[in-house]
Amino acid sequence: MKGYVMDKEQYLIERLEDQITWYDTKSKSNQRWFKSLRVIELVSAAIIPFIAGYSESVPYGTVVIGALGVVIAICAGLASLNKYQENWLMYRTTCETLRHEKYLFMTNTRPYDGDEAFNQFVTRVENLISKENTQWARSIKEKAPGGQRK
Repeated sequence: MKGYVMDKEQYLIERLEDQITWYDTKSKSNQRWFKSLRVIELVSAAIIPFIAGYSESVPYGTVVIGALGVVIAICAGLASLNKYQENWLMYRTTCETLRHEKYLFMTNTRPYDGDEAFNQFVTRVENLISKENTQWARSIKEKAPGGQRK
């Protein structure tokens, strides 16, 4: 696409709004997963001592206790492996920072109050997106099996 130039409106809609929506959606999804897994962990952990107190009268009480322990381990492992909390916070931060930059630009507020406002805006927005992508790639490398980098 040699010679293709986006104007302000195109950039705001096709690039910035698209990125804000993506980060917002991913943040909400990661928050939902993190909180759901934590609730399952908490409920399972709370049930274990209750069943243990009545283990003689609860059929298969020891099996249920063991199964709940497995559920807790799986939930904790999934939360840790997929980094739901970290992703939730990182995506939310990026989303809100992009929104902040958008509102500064749309109101001609410093640093977007000069002749080069649009160029500065695009540069800052793209740097924010690039920084988040770099952090994401680093976290993926840290998740490689056996702690090895991919």
